[in-house]
Amino acid sequence: MTRQVKRAFKYRFYPIGEQAAELSRTFGCVRLVYNKALEERTRAWYGEQRRISYVQSSAALTQWKKTEELAFLAEVSSVLLQQALRHLQTAFGNFFAQRAKYPRYKSRKKSRASAEYTRSAFTWRDGALTLAKMAEPLDIRWSRPLPEGTEPTTVTVSRDAAGRWFVSPLCEDTIAPAPATANAVGLDAGITSLVTLSTGEKITNPRHERRDRALLARAACAVAQGEGLGERGESPPRSGPCACAGRRPAPRRAAQVVDSARP
Repeated sequence: MTRQVKRAFKYRFYPIGEQAAELSRTFGCVRLVYNKALEERTRAWYGEQRRISYVQSSAALTQWKKTEELAFLAEVSSVLLQQALRHLQTAFGNFFAQRAKYPRYKSRKKSRASAEYTRSAFTWRDGALTLAKMAEPLDIRWSRPLPEGTEPTTVTVSRDAAGRWFVSPLCEDTIAPAPATANAVGLDAGITSLVTLSTGEKITNPRHERRDRALLARAACAVAQGEGLGERGESPPRSGPCACAGRRPAPRRAAQVVDSARP
């Protein structure tokens, strides 16, 4: 029996200068509204044991936009700010139901920079995605297609600590059940081989770490000397031999401790 589910698909995209500036401004406004609403709720809860609803937070947001200090909030799409308040409402609902801890403030450095666009805040036309306050569609790398015949219901845009941009459309998808089978196989993780099956078949260990050991050593040496890495992760060219070349790994400290503890 097939099932209808909602699935999110994550893709890399490369914004142009204006798009990156707009998204960065949006991330900051979303974080500010979330933290300010959380501050108001915290003051009401711990000071008066009073709960603030989403409707009250939304009304407060309207008043914030009218102040000279927070007038810049009107420059971004109001849909994204309302979504931040809905996420806060969900977090407090889970807290009061004892399903989660008290909501935390979003940090500019530690928290993931993201914003959620609902259907009224983006345009989907012929496989091109255009967000609110933008004139051009996003340059998305479609590593895999979306489910055929579906359109995104919400879109989440995020940026990680390395400065990479991602977009996650949420779509309806149909999942067909896997065919029934009477066959079964046992797995045993080994050392010389990666996995041994109960049928006797062995899957060899690719040993990726051994293959990249020399590259890792050069990269660690470059970082230790403050030279950094190149755009593709390679260590920069050196005029002389690397200080790590030919260096043998130090013996494990745990083995030394065990040997010294022996009578």
